[in-house]
Amino acid sequence: MNFGSSFGISASALTANRLRMDVISSNVANAETTRASVVDGKAVPYRRKMVVLESTEGDSFSNILKSKMGSGDEGVRVKSIVEDPSPLKPVYNPTHPDADSDGYVYMPNVDIAKEMVDMLSASRSYEANVTMLNATKAMVSKALEIGK
Repeated sequence: MNFGSSFGISASALTANRLRMDVISSNVANAETTRASVVDGKAVPYRRKMVVLESTEGDSFSNILKSKMGSGDEGVRVKSIVEDPSPLKPVYNPTHPDADSDGYVYMPNVDIAKEMVDMLSASRSYEANVTMLNATKAMVSKALEIGK
């Protein structure tokens, strides 16, 4: 592995983890949003979003060969942002403007504790990649000092 690919891998991971933190922040901010949109006159609550990551290598033989020979595009990228299919939480509150005919309001499927764990994971991953970037930078600097 050369230094250039090391910087590229770290940069792609930093970008992906930054997006993860942004999506998690959006989930926390909308944890009580009962009207994210309106469909057929009914309020549709916010649904938790998740980031799906994938390797930039791909599955083809040529991509794997290029990456193993050091000329491939290595790292991680965001494949998609998907909505969590878990059920919404019904809460009995007949005075709420978004309550259905039975008096239930459907709250978003956002669990703050789960979001905090995901945020901690994304932030630690971001920090690890910053550390890797700094270590690579230090190695390059020391390698350049050899010639002096």
